Amino acid sequence: MINYSEVLAMEPYSMARAEKEVFLTDCLIQLTNHHYGSCLAYRKILDAVGLCPGSIGSYYDLPFLPVRLFKEYDLKSVGDDSVQKTMTSSGTTGQKVSRIYLDKETSAAQSRVLSKIVSSFIGKKRLPMMILDTPALLKDRRMFSARGAGILGFSMFAKDRIYALDEDMRLDINGVREFLLKHEDEDIFLYGFTFMVWQHFYRELMRAGWHPDLSRGILIHGGGWKKLLSEAVSKEQFKDGLYQACGIQRVYDYYGMVEQTGTIYMECEYGHLHASAFSDVIIRRAGDFSAAEIGEEGMIETVSILPKSYPGHALLTEDTGVILGVDDCPCGRLGKYFKINGRMKHAEIRGCSDTYAAGL
Repeated sequence: MINYSEVLAMEPYSMARAEKEVFLTDCLIQLTNHHYGSCLAYRKILDAVGLCPGSIGSYYDLPFLPVRLFKEYDLKSVGDDSVQKTMTSSGTTGQKVSRIYLDKETSAAQSRVLSKIVSSFIGKKRLPMMILDTPALLKDRRMFSARGAGILGFSMFAKDRIYALDEDMRLDINGVREFLLKHEDEDIFLYGFTFMVWQHFYRELMRAGWHPDLSRGILIHGGGWKKLLSEAVSKEQFKDGLYQACGIQRVYDYYGMVEQTGTIYMECEYGHLHASAFSDVIIRRAGDFSAAEIGEEGMIETVSILPKSYPGHALLTEDTGVILGVDDCPCGRLGKYFKINGRMKHAEIRGCSDTYAAGL
C-alpha cells in the first residue's frame, strides 16, 4: 500500500504533468485494489459494471463513484472498531447527508496534506486566527459536519483564535476589536464560508460603519457561490467589498468537499483553482464520460490519494467546470488549474456556504 510518510513529504505543487500521471496512477490503482478487497459494496459496484482493477492502465480509466452514493450507502473499507470519527456533509432540512468514515491513518494524512497546501499560501508560521463563524457549531466532536470540520482543520494554523460571531450569528465587534489590538502589527489569518463572510462580516461592518485595519489579513473562504451569485455579487465585487470594508487584500477561495477532506483546491493570486500533487481533477463529457480537453466544459471528477478508510478516491461531483491549463499558470505552481462554472441542473445544494444561505 501507499507509504504516506514518504509521499506526503513532497511539496504540493512541485510535480509536472508526466511525472504526476505516473505517480497518481500507481497510488490510485493501489487504493482501488485495497477498496475492492475491503469494501463489499464497492466490490459489487465494480463487478456489476465488469471492471477489473488489474486491467486499469491510467487513473483516467479508474471507476469513479457518483458523490451522491455516500448519501445512500455506508461505504467503508475498515472495521467499525477502526473508525475514529464520522464526518457528514452539509444539507438543508430534509436532505440526506453523506457519511464519511475515517480511521486514524486517513485522518492524519488528510490533516498533513491540508497543512502542506495551505502553508504554501500563508506560510508555515502559526498566526492569530479570526474564525468568521460561531463557536456554537462545535458541539459533538465525534460527529463532524463539513462546516465544523473545515473550522477544526484550518484551526491548526492558529496560535491564538477568536470566533468573530456570537451564538446568535451577530458580529462581536468588541471582541474583534480587542483581538486586533492584542495582535497589532501581526498578520491575521481569517477563515469562513463565503456567504457567511459576506452576510455576517462584510455587511455588519458596513452597517456599523466600523472599518478595522485588516491590511495584513489573509482570508481563506469556501463553501459555494450559488447564493451570492444569485444576488449579483461576483468574485470581483466580493474581494473589492472586503477591501473597502477592512482593507484586506489577500483573499483566497478554495474548492473541496467532505467526501475528500484535506484534498482542497486553492485559488492562486491569478484567480485559478489548483490541483496539488496529491489530487487531480478530470473534466468528463456528459455524453460518454470521456475526458474533455483543456478549455472544454464538463462534469468535474476529483481524484485523491488520501481516502484509505473509505472508497472515495475517485468521485464524480455534481459540479461543472473547465481546465484552464497545466503546469503554466503565471503563479508558478505546477499541476492543473481550473475554474468552477456551477452546479449541474437539478443538483441539490451541498456547499456549506450555500446550505447555510438556503437555511436562512
